[in-house]
Amino acid sequence: MNARGAGYLLAAIGFVLAWGILCWPWLSGAVTIPFDAKAHFQAQIQFLAQALHSGQSPFWNHNIFGGSPQIADPQSLIFSPAILLALISPAPSFREVDAYVLAHLLAGGIALILFFRDRGWHPAGGLLAALVFAFGASAAWRVQHVGQIASLAFFAIAFWLTARMLQRSSVVAGICAGLAAGLMVLEPDQVALLGGYVLFAMVVAHWLSGGWPGFRASLLPIAAASVAGLAVIALPLIWTWLFAEATTRPAIDLTEAGRGSLHPVSLLTAFIGDLFGAKDPNVEFWGPYNNPQWAKELFLSQNMGQVYFGALPLLLMLAPGLTRGWLWDRAVRPLTLMFGFMVLFALGRYTPLFQLAYDYLPGVKLFRRPADATFLIGALAAVLSGYVLHRIVTAEAGTSFRRDLALGAGLVLASFAVALAVSRGEGHLGDAWKPVALALGWFVVAGGAVFLLQRWRGALGTAAAAALVTGVVAADLGVNNGPNESTALAPQLYDVLQPGTRNETIALLKRLTAQPAGSPRRDRVELLGMGFEWPNAGMVHGFDHTLGYNPLRLEEFSEAVGTRDGIASPSERKFTPLFPSYRCRLANLLGLRYIASPVPIERIDQALGGGDLNLVARTKEGYVYENPRALPRVQFVGGWQFADFESMKLSGRWPETDPQQAVLLDVEPPVATPEGPVAVQAEVKLIQYRNAQVDIEVTTPAAGFVVLNDIWHPWWKAEVDGVETEILKANVLFRAVQVPAGTHKVRFSFQPLAGAIAELRARIDPQEPEDMLPPPPMQERDAPQIVAAPPSSGPILAGPSESVRHSLGLVPTQGSAARNGTASAQAPGEASAH
Repeated sequence: MNARGAGYLLAAIGFVLAWGILCWPWLSGAVTIPFDAKAHFQAQIQFLAQALHSGQSPFWNHNIFGGSPQIADPQSLIFSPAILLALISPAPSFREVDAYVLAHLLAGGIALILFFRDRGWHPAGGLLAALVFAFGASAAWRVQHVGQIASLAFFAIAFWLTARMLQRSSVVAGICAGLAAGLMVLEPDQVALLGGYVLFAMVVAHWLSGGWPGFRASLLPIAAASVAGLAVIALPLIWTWLFAEATTRPAIDLTEAGRGSLHPVSLLTAFIGDLFGAKDPNVEFWGPYNNPQWAKELFLSQNMGQVYFGALPLLLMLAPGLTRGWLWDRAVRPLTLMFGFMVLFALGRYTPLFQLAYDYLPGVKLFRRPADATFLIGALAAVLSGYVLHRIVTAEAGTSFRRDLALGAGLVLASFAVALAVSRGEGHLGDAWKPVALALGWFVVAGGAVFLLQRWRGALGTAAAAALVTGVVAADLGVNNGPNESTALAPQLYDVLQPGTRNETIALLKRLTAQPAGSPRRDRVELLGMGFEWPNAGMVHGFDHTLGYNPLRLEEFSEAVGTRDGIASPSERKFTPLFPSYRCRLANLLGLRYIASPVPIERIDQALGGGDLNLVARTKEGYVYENPRALPRVQFVGGWQFADFESMKLSGRWPETDPQQAVLLDVEPPVATPEGPVAVQAEVKLIQYRNAQVDIEVTTPAAGFVVLNDIWHPWWKAEVDGVETEILKANVLFRAVQVPAGTHKVRFSFQPLAGAIAELRARIDPQEPEDMLPPPPMQERDAPQIVAAPPSSGPILAGPSESVRHSLGLVPTQGSAARNGTASAQAPGEASAH
């Protein structure tokens, strides 16, 4: 191995050691990555692990929001490396999940060292780039956003492999680059979108600089990359797109997106890491996102505005990066332009660029926070500062940087002056002087490091430079971007998300919702404002919650039940016309039997009267109430009645009918049956209830409907005695199938591939010819022998002849079948659009 090769190995070793030291608070279990990493992603990976280890499909999640297509949720982690962790452990611990998240930063940093090696740039520059990438800006401050961290890591890997593909015209590198880029966008977030634009810019820059020969040589590798990437993302993105179209967030309007803009004053945190007190527990955060007089309607957390990536990297970019024009070198010019673009994009509504991007760049309308570009600001700053360091340590002997450092010092001091003026104007000069003084110290150290680095050459100089860079940058980022209340909290705070928790409320709810085998009941609970970490607890402990924590949820369910992203506090409970109180028909149909609240329920639901809910228990966390009118998860209903579901959701008015005698439908049933309520004594058993399959046995003396009070979704299929039948949307939200008299086995199965294909076909050709529709769900041989008539008539015996069946309306008509076939192909939300 030559000296340069040994240098890259030394850089990698230095980075791994720094990573281990800086990540040790999490790896040791002393702290854990909080907020979304626990309340959302810990629950997601636990659900995935439990499904795999119990032999179930993880593709449908019945634990939140009445049911959700987990396979289409980009935050489900099904198509991420997290599935390996889920396969290994049936109950991944906090430490294991934290290590999994932090390993992404390790992999991304190593990829940048390899990028520097391929370019022949100095190993010390690659080491600096790796450290800044892993522990600078949002990579450190927003580590709780697990999906975006994963996208950032795969961006770094795709960045390295794309550069190698273009540099070497390598098909193999192209395939690998496509796979990495595919993994980057498997969880389609704004980091992945912006990372994709950087990769695209790299390709365009290569074409412009290489001319026709470079363009021609790159075509085959790029084609290979495209095929590999599409193979990875095609199905998951189709599922996600179809799901997103039916959710509350198919797109984000410009005003809403602009509320996630980075305030320009936040750019001062690039110079002074803790200017606003985001890290100091003794200082109340006074930045723009906690100051409505300063910046109105900005919806960002305090950690989202932190862009500090180190004094040494920033000083290098200022001097000599800017002063000597090295950031405009042909080798990095596209990256400099993209860095500028990311800064302007992050500022969102404060510059005209974001509106132009919103109007003309594909994908921008899908995301709500332009400030997410801070992830890419850190990643591109890592490469650019590493390149400038490479230029310094490879400059000709005797090159002086004193003038550059003096100019850089002037820019730094000017930023300090602005920071002090801003803090004085806001009345926080007393809070600002300390972080400004500390930042000054770090920049002095950085200046000394630049002075030393330009003098060290050769093998010994490479080792010394690596040691110096590791020590200075790791110490700086460890102090300024290290564990804090936004990124590291005590694991005990999230004990409710441990599968083995002894939490009193969780234990009580699990005991209350347990049912004997065959019971038609599967009661739901509502965790009413129990805290940020509670809404997805059902995914860990196996009970079904009417609400949950997820920005993506089916619009029909949200409109009817009243859901938001989460339900951290009782005040976030949103009632609707159809769900105006916990004493309402929809609550009963949901099987919402138990409600846990930290405050007396009457404070939240003032429509409740005495005796509407029963107080079951008082735990350390609050009150647990019972709704005694909650209906079973599966029912048999003899009759049916037509209803306009859209009007019901707007008005909140239900038809005057007993839900145990008539199911509400918005189309005629496949087998014509007289409309009206019918009382039937039937026996219903819930034989098996699994994530993606529900088996029911019903014995009934009359024809009717098996109603499953899980949310209707077009990717579910049903069979009656092994024969496919249509799933009717029932009682606004739920599922029903028609069955004849006798004993029958009904199976509901979630089939996302076939369901998505059918939905795509319906979107492409909504006027599908009748002869292409599936056969009527109940063939003539399945016609019921006893069918319920309106109450005034009593049961009517149906003879075996076809004429009798026609006279009683028991044979499906062509019009009914065609109409129902079209309706079943519609995506959720299309009916409301019409």
